[in-house]
Amino acid sequence: MALKLPTSLSPSKVSTFTDCALSFRFSAINKIQQPPTVATVKGTLVHSALERLLALDAADRTVDNAVTCLHDASAELDTDPEWQELALNADDQATFFRDADVLIHKYFDIEDPTSIEPIGLELHVEHELTVREGSSVTLRGIIDRLERDANGQLVVSDYKTGKAPAEGYQQSRLTGVHIYSYLCEQIYGERPGKVQLLYLGGSPTIVETIPTEQSTRQIERKVTSIWSAIETACERDDFRPKKSRLCSWCSYQQWCPEFGGNPDDAPFPAEDLDRPVRTNGFRQP
Repeated sequence: MALKLPTSLSPSKVSTFTDCALSFRFSAINKIQQPPTVATVKGTLVHSALERLLALDAADRTVDNAVTCLHDASAELDTDPEWQELALNADDQATFFRDADVLIHKYFDIEDPTSIEPIGLELHVEHELTVREGSSVTLRGIIDRLERDANGQLVVSDYKTGKAPAEGYQQSRLTGVHIYSYLCEQIYGERPGKVQLLYLGGSPTIVETIPTEQSTRQIERKVTSIWSAIETACERDDFRPKKSRLCSWCSYQQWCPEFGGNPDDAPFPAEDLDRPVRTNGFRQP
């Protein structure tokens, strides 16, 4: 039986399909959300704190105010369902907030926020990409930060609260920001002069590259190819698992053939629901 196509693609969905097509099916078609982890909730908290910090006037983006932004963001966790689901005890909560504080301080080791000119924070972008005649897909995402550099060029920045990968794996991790660069070019008619990942974990570092005509076309071909593969997999109901080290953290094992499960046993949503997209009040470039 054919499966219904998802309504859109995002950088995270592209990454999921590349890593494991069956995991993509469970998340994008069955719409089974992975349970929250300490790492994901902490990442969301730090992102929120940095968004608040960069929304301040440049002169006010100090370490003390960054800590205040973290405290303000932390105060909202009490009503956050993912935080509640973690159900951390007092000691684990103390470790959680201490680690988040360390990450906020590490941010200042790699960047001077007073020099940033943000024009979009948590910026929602989307574009209808034609795959072939009669077939298209909405490519969408949320850019952590879009800014203008000293030369007036756009810069796409994405925060990562984990450790930077080894040098040989860094370029492959830039696919997401390359997709954002492609979206910026399609929407605003301007290719960013730089895309970068700001890794705050471990030894904080910035991994960056310059988008080119070649890299932009490669991204377009990659997304087109992946969407075509998704169409075929939906038509044939054939999303195959790819066993890797990522399986250790996957919550879909109970339905995965690699672990003795049956994908047909995975539940489907009662109705077609799209995950909510956060909006923002920042001006578009």
